[in-house]
Amino acid sequence: MTLEATVSMGWVNTVIDAARNLGVPENLLLETAGLPAGALSLERWPIDFITRLWHAAEQCTRDPGFGLKVGAGVRPASIDAVSFAMQSAATLREAITLVQKYQRLISDGGRFQMIPGSRGTWIVYHPRQGRLAFSPHQIEAVLSAVVSLTDWIAGSAVGPVRVQFSQARLGPLSGYREVFGCPVEFEQAFSGLLVGNEVLDRPLPQADPALARVHEQYNAGRLAALEKGAVSAEDLRQWLVARMGPNLPRRAEAARMLGLSERTLARRLEAQGYTFNSLLDEVRRELALAAVRESGLSLAEIALSLGFAEASTFYRAFHRWTGMPPARWRKQGAH
Repeated sequence: MTLEATVSMGWVNTVIDAARNLGVPENLLLETAGLPAGALSLERWPIDFITRLWHAAEQCTRDPGFGLKVGAGVRPASIDAVSFAMQSAATLREAITLVQKYQRLISDGGRFQMIPGSRGTWIVYHPRQGRLAFSPHQIEAVLSAVVSLTDWIAGSAVGPVRVQFSQARLGPLSGYREVFGCPVEFEQAFSGLLVGNEVLDRPLPQADPALARVHEQYNAGRLAALEKGAVSAEDLRQWLVARMGPNLPRRAEAARMLGLSERTLARRLEAQGYTFNSLLDEVRRELALAAVRESGLSLAEIALSLGFAEASTFYRAFHRWTGMPPARWRKQGAH
């Protein structure tokens, strides 16, 4: 099964810490974002959760340089064990290749591409948003974070040759020059940094082939575990459609099918903003509307086929879904 795009809590906490440093308390930020109680106890956040957090931070801080500040504040903990694998790499180019390989451990919200040239290599960021449009601060934070992390790994300022964004400028140019130390252009074809090849291929001071192999194995294991435990709400919805009948599919049955405990399944669905029962209700609604509109079955037969013990229970559910009884809805031609 595939995994809905999610993000690590290390990256979430980096955003929260940056807002706190600007005087916005955690509870106000979460409340403004409209996030559910206990969101910070989740293993990972769905991409739309952190996008809501970014928009809330933009609203609460009113700081046009917020994204740059988040990226500048990135530390190894922000990207977990991937940072240690980067530090043990032989060169910065190899370190960025590791980020490409293990990007999912940090976030599913985008990917990096390296486009080599004769004198320099573009490190391009391709965002992957969810249902909600990304805040432009998210893109600025990522490129700012690349500079922070490469400086940390190299032990000195790396200094890109050029930086560009596909979006419009958010704040004064001086803020961008302070972070990147080079010309910055906006409303370009892509967002990325141009770094000299001699910088990318220079040996790193803490390169350690043996330690690099240890970190590689560890991150590979974590990535495999993440992919094995993947639960997509959309895939589960399709499974429910296929299993729907007089006997309703049960959460325990779904958990067994996925090789998970019921509690773990519930937690992972919650991370995507769902519960098993909410998905089941959505599926019953979709099938009920299609059956009432398109089939020649009686309402009692439709009720039975969707696992309703009594026709009256189906009628009440249908009224909740549409605001009218099924017979009236059918008569009106679903208009």
